[in-house]
Amino acid sequence: MDLASQQCQGKAEVLTADAISHYIKDINTDWQLSDDKTRIKRIFKFKNYYETMAFVNVVAMIAHQQDHHPEMIVSYNSCTVQYSTHSIGGLSQYDFICAAKIDTTLPI
Repeated sequence: MDLASQQCQGKAEVLTADAISHYIKDINTDWQLSDDKTRIKRIFKFKNYYETMAFVNVVAMIAHQQDHHPEMIVSYNSCTVQYSTHSIGGLSQYDFICAAKIDTTLPI
């Protein structure tokens, strides 16, 4: 099943190294896995502040719908999005679901 079509529901469980390896292949290659394998991060670039803020609002909508919230660093023409499931101290399937949903909102 396509990650972007899934929903974050139920109890989050920490992923094994094998599961992380599987899920990381299902999202855009611009997402980076942290060295300690507890976070995924992607830097998004835009033409201007308006486009950056429009993107931030889309990410906020996804976070609200999924009840799963990333850390974001916003600047004039970029936004860094980082996911980790803090309640379990690592990565869950929810992090990858939300990353995939974000990826589907971007123009090709």
